Amino acid sequence: MKPYLQVENLSKRWGELMLFENISFTIFEGQKVALIAKNGTGKSTLLDLLAAKDSPDSGIVTLTNDVEIGYFEQIPDLNPKNTLLEEIFESDNIKLKTIKDFELAVSENDQKAITRISAKMDELNAWDFEVEIKQILTELKINLVNKPVGELSGGQQKRLSLAKVLINKPDLLILDEPTNHLDLEMIEWLESYLEKSKATLLMVTHDRYFLDRICNEIIEMEDNRIYRYMGNYSYFLQKRDERIEMQQATVAKAKNLLRTEMEWMRRMPKARSHKAKYRVDSFYELKEKASQKLKNENVNLSVKSSRLGKKIVEIKNVSKSFPGAKLIENFNYTFSRFEKVGIVGNNGTGKSTFLNLITRELSPDSGTIEIGQTIKFGYYRQDGIQFDFKERVIDAVNKIAEYIYFEDGTKMSSSQMLTHFLFPPETQYNYIEKLSGGEQRRLYLCTVLMQNPNFLILDEPTNDLDIMTLNVLEEYLQSFAGCVVVVSHDRFFMDKIVDHLFVFEGEGVVTDFPGNYTLYRNKVQEEKEKTESKKTGQDKAQSKKETKKPDAQRKLSFNEKREYEQLETEIAEIEEKIRQLEDLLNSGTLLHDELFVKSEELAELKKHLDEKEFRWLELSEREQQ
Repeated sequence: MKPYLQVENLSKRWGELMLFENISFTIFEGQKVALIAKNGTGKSTLLDLLAAKDSPDSGIVTLTNDVEIGYFEQIPDLNPKNTLLEEIFESDNIKLKTIKDFELAVSENDQKAITRISAKMDELNAWDFEVEIKQILTELKINLVNKPVGELSGGQQKRLSLAKVLINKPDLLILDEPTNHLDLEMIEWLESYLEKSKATLLMVTHDRYFLDRICNEIIEMEDNRIYRYMGNYSYFLQKRDERIEMQQATVAKAKNLLRTEMEWMRRMPKARSHKAKYRVDSFYELKEKASQKLKNENVNLSVKSSRLGKKIVEIKNVSKSFPGAKLIENFNYTFSRFEKVGIVGNNGTGKSTFLNLITRELSPDSGTIEIGQTIKFGYYRQDGIQFDFKERVIDAVNKIAEYIYFEDGTKMSSSQMLTHFLFPPETQYNYIEKLSGGEQRRLYLCTVLMQNPNFLILDEPTNDLDIMTLNVLEEYLQSFAGCVVVVSHDRFFMDKIVDHLFVFEGEGVVTDFPGNYTLYRNKVQEEKEKTESKKTGQDKAQSKKETKKPDAQRKLSFNEKREYEQLETEIAEIEEKIRQLEDLLNSGTLLHDELFVKSEELAELKKHLDEKEFRWLELSEREQQ
């Protein structure tokens, strides 16, 4: 395989924090690689270095000649003054420039330009490319081509940036959290697109289904070292556990041996001549190995929740609209103790509005929402991070509580709690502005859970959290002694947590589906296949009907008119015979053999009647034309 990108002894420091040191790896042509690491270890920084957006402190990044990189960043690098069309086709590629001119001519209905550019499109064989571009834009719901980029929402800009990278068809795709700000249908489309794509891929993602189905290799960055796993996410989990188990066994063995060697070092100071130097050197190597820290931290989230009363939340005939958008109409639901509800639906169908209605941050247009007296909400929002970035991590937590109480009655200091949230003591006194985006999200989650809620509302909690934190959050939510309502585009997370779904279908329609996300998608797919099958059958019938149309449109001949008139009489006679036979069969006077013969006769008469009626209907339609 041809090496596309080589990393040799790369190091990068962020202030006093060493992100990674002397790491090396190679990306080969055709590979689809995922990069996994804890938040704050420099994943996005590493991608910036690979895309030449930043410089390393030391080490070399080598890109093979003529290999083109397409980089999708978490914060889009777009020109706010460009229109959407200008931004999409900002490229030196002659095909893209021609397609841009063609789309502009179509949007302005310039027929002369359309004719002229169409000839050039033929010459460049660009029509298939144009169709693919339109598919990408349609699937990512990008329209309004003349709208300035600066007027787009954050989510729209992210989708535009992703479309731009895909459309340019680079040799090496580098994607940093590509599924954030995409709805579930978009994620499934992107998953299918990348799975079929021949592009070499390196990506960071927390979406484990996405990762499992696309990637054939995983690079794990931990303790300034690189571990490679030649398989998907499921394979990675298995082999990572084996690696940690082996490391633990090695460290335990080294500690046992170290005790023996320490006794020798103490007892025989005079024996440390040049003859024993090898053993002294071996002792210090052994000491280093035995003192290795196995960073297999878990985030302990068994925080005590407030007592939950009988009445939780009751929603009665609630409706909510905004100008031009009907979001919820006559919705009714009564929450039960300990239930876990997932919310799915396309962007703009009212999911976040629903959460704000429950917490009374919005008022319904009609209907009522009654909240139980014991309910204490914990609300994790998409845009809820409101820290003072000049404040230290420990001070932000102390504002909420200096001690946190657990189910078993024990308590923990805020500093100890932060340590459980993977903020070691040296990090706790850092300023919040120095934390990565993922670390800020983790700190925000910590502050929400520390408030002792019994009704958790989580709006996209998985965005920017690393996989390790997500696994532990899932375990916590599964054992959480309260209600949970979660909006998430993370299918793995939803499957693991929720009991049922509120499906926001648009136009105010909200349905309650009894199952997790995978069951819901399977049902949607089944219904789609049935509809397509039915449509195919209707199309065939229509085609058959249209084939016969010339005959059907022909007026009745003289003989056909006579047949049509006679059929009415014949049908009436057959119906009378059937009635008489049915009376006879029901009389109870027939012997067994007679009963059999008359039954056969009745079946034949009914068949004959069907044929006569069908012919009568055919002639009747033509008679009325």
